[in-house]
Amino acid sequence: MKTILTSIAASSLLAALALAQPPQYTVSDLGTLVGGTYSQPYFINSNGLASGTASLADGTMHAVLSQRVLMMDIGLSGLGGTNSVAFAVNGKGQTVGQAETPAADPNGEDFCGFGTHLMCQPFLWQWGVMTPLPTLGGHNGVANQINSLGQVAGFAENATPDPSCPAPQLFHFEPVIWQNGKVQALPTVSGDPDGIASAVNDSGQVAGASGGCAAFNPDTLVPLAPRHALLWQNGAVTDLGNLGGTGQSGMGNLAFNLNNQGQVVGFSNLPGDATFHAFLWTQATGIEDLGTLPGDVASAAVGINDAGVVTGLSLDADFNPRAFLRQNGVMTDLNTLVRADSPLFLMQACSINSRGQIVGLAMRKSTGELHGFLATPTTGAAAGEDLSPAAQSANSPMVLPENVREQIRRRLPFGRFGGRLIGPR
Repeated sequence: MKTILTSIAASSLLAALALAQPPQYTVSDLGTLVGGTYSQPYFINSNGLASGTASLADGTMHAVLSQRVLMMDIGLSGLGGTNSVAFAVNGKGQTVGQAETPAADPNGEDFCGFGTHLMCQPFLWQWGVMTPLPTLGGHNGVANQINSLGQVAGFAENATPDPSCPAPQLFHFEPVIWQNGKVQALPTVSGDPDGIASAVNDSGQVAGASGGCAAFNPDTLVPLAPRHALLWQNGAVTDLGNLGGTGQSGMGNLAFNLNNQGQVVGFSNLPGDATFHAFLWTQATGIEDLGTLPGDVASAAVGINDAGVVTGLSLDADFNPRAFLRQNGVMTDLNTLVRADSPLFLMQACSINSRGQIVGLAMRKSTGELHGFLATPTTGAAAGEDLSPAAQSANSPMVLPENVREQIRRRLPFGRFGGRLIGPR
């Protein structure tokens, strides 16, 4: 009997240890549109459908949906303009993002950040049709995420001039929710004049930030200096606090995503505002510093699923990035959980779904091209497949070639953390 009990206890311990360990992953290159060299997924839904953007041969960017390695161009007709991005897709296939129109912004603004200075409209794509969403009276807006009920979170310009904005931005923009085709502004805090809504869960809770108008930031894709990370619920707004930084300079304080449990992730400046760390906020514990991968100096949490598994990126002192997975309180370099001979270096993990599938941005080691990736957890190797972890030190991020850094600097939008974070300008 003692032997049996000992065996059961040992089996239970092994099972617990197995659950505590992050899984191994198989990684797929999501490819590009015909003739293009770049792709970037932002979100993956529970069905494994990913939304993002990809380049054409002429360098223009189109909103795309990807199912494994099959990519569909939903920005082909778009709203009549040149470039578009799909930021999120729900389980019904409803997709939201931003798209340029053919009309030049009358004030010369570059709200989308593509450098074309065309008007930038928030959109809802469904049943093959892309429809613009209303703004608050201004010319521009962005739809960032959509939940299962069809509620859309984003931000939109109003018609009130903001004298604090640096040229070419002229007007205030506010965090908003769209529902049934109608737009509703959300409140900011501490007298902040501007704000954004980044994400919305199935309970209608919204994550985002408020702050001051600023030059377009290629790292966050918004013209905002985020001072306060926020959560809106039941008509009220809550300041989630910070990790000691004021947000007056540097990256600031921004709530980037949340799950259906109301857990919020993002990034916050540390004291002195010289660097920033990923955070996790819960109602029970408040804001928690998630730290960085060993040897790194900065991090940002970008995705979280309903099990509380967090994804994002960690950066060294030279701002070389690597994708991370945080599970059971432990942050792990995602590159150490894939095949040793993977052709991709995983730079940023953007989104994780309920099945543990992850999408993000990677660099092809052979060419330096930037492609989207899909990482799928595996319980075993297929015949002949080597799933041994990559022989790479957790303290040794890949140093990006200068031509890759230059490619990132030129390309807007690069992703939910690019430009400056990938290398100094």
